[in-house]
Amino acid sequence: MELLFTTYLTELIAVVTITILTIITPGPDFLIVVRNSLVHSTRSGILTALGVAAAIWVHIFYTLAGIGVLLSQSILLFSIVKYLGAAYLLYIGYKSLKSTAKATLENGDFKKQDISAIAAFKMGFLNNMLNPKATLFFLSLFTQLVSASTPIAIQITYGAIVSITCFVWFSLVAVFLNRSYIKNAFLSAQQYIEKVMGAVLMALGAKVALSSSN
Repeated sequence: MELLFTTYLTELIAVVTITILTIITPGPDFLIVVRNSLVHSTRSGILTALGVAAAIWVHIFYTLAGIGVLLSQSILLFSIVKYLGAAYLLYIGYKSLKSTAKATLENGDFKKQDISAIAAFKMGFLNNMLNPKATLFFLSLFTQLVSASTPIAIQITYGAIVSITCFVWFSLVAVFLNRSYIKNAFLSAQQYIEKVMGAVLMALGAKVALSSSN
């Protein structure tokens, strides 16, 4: 019993450590949350974070079902996911580049037409679900760090920890970015910042499209 506890504790520490190091590194999910938080609102940023956290469950279930191995070894299937993910990043980046809407500050409150809860959630969900690196991350996580003998219930618990950690981190990012002094700085150069974010998202999309499937 003590050996089993030590084994699972070691796995848990490894999963938490790798997850934290991965999510704090800026990537597509981070940029989507940042964009929706700055351009729209804290609410939109948190709902986007919720979409990311929900998409993680898709990766968890197909990885545990063994589909992740098939996906990673099939050039065709992996390429389909890769190009869909790249196309989505290019689309969001293009929208940011073409955006002309501006937020204003009225009586201490930031006023700008917000996106719907479904739209914000969907952006986070699709962005993560179509990210081929997320597929490889979970495949590596459950094949390299987690033993095949670990009960499914415990593996699902690991997945829940990853999902919750992502949601908490990106929600904190959304809240932080909506502090008044940050919003004021954003408002002063909104159009330029949106275009930079758009260019970065499109660059990421191009990088994903041109990356090797192996």
